Amino acid sequence: MDMTRRAFLGSAVGGMAAWQCGSAVAIEPIHRTGQPRFRLSIAAYSYRKYLNLKLRPRPPMTLFDFVDAAADMGLDAVEPTAYYFADTSLEYLTRLRRRCTLQGLDVSGGAVGNDFCVSDPKRLKAELDQVKQWIERYAVLGAKTIRIFAGRVRRGDSQEQAIARCVEAIEEACDHAARYGIFLALENHGGITSTADQILAIVTRVRHEWFGVNLDTGNFRTADPYADLERVAPYAV
Repeated sequence: MDMTRRAFLGSAVGGMAAWQCGSAVAIEPIHRTGQPRFRLSIAAYSYRKYLNLKLRPRPPMTLFDFVDAAADMGLDAVEPTAYYFADTSLEYLTRLRRRCTLQGLDVSGGAVGNDFCVSDPKRLKAELDQVKQWIERYAVLGAKTIRIFAGRVRRGDSQEQAIARCVEAIEEACDHAARYGIFLALENHGGITSTADQILAIVTRVRHEWFGVNLDTGNFRTADPYADLERVAPYAV
């Protein structure tokens, strides 16, 4: 746990080389050229106490206020997380994009709180439809990547069955995202993505060029999270 940030980044590059030399997988590690370019973006989720739409009489902050705050901090981009949209009309989305542009901010991505582990076909279709709708909305905003989630295994189900449904759903969602030039990025976020082994069991089965990982550096709560991050980093988008 005393590994420095620079050492970790160096080892992650080494991990990429190791994965490239390993056995064939459904998707390849993400190939990049040049040096790392760190650009800072902030997720609306960071302001969840102020953006919560359930607050009465109204939330003290809007997504427009959030964009202005990000600009005041000198950031490069924002992620207007799906949970905090008071409106999803085309008029609202284009106004929000205009505010980002005028403030000199990109929309780095978005997030959808989906669950692809559900076994009921109707519920799973509803989860897929939700993701597809948000792909179209984020496309209006000019987002490059959307964070998606896997979910958790329910009682009476098995992890293998849940993973199979998740992989199939991700591939269908990626087909839709590809039409808009948007990557879908699976986040390591508990449930069946709690460990490096679990998330890689999904990632290496998905067959799509518009798919990758949203690498959350705080979500591997294991004995050696740096080793877990090194294994998954080559797939991060």
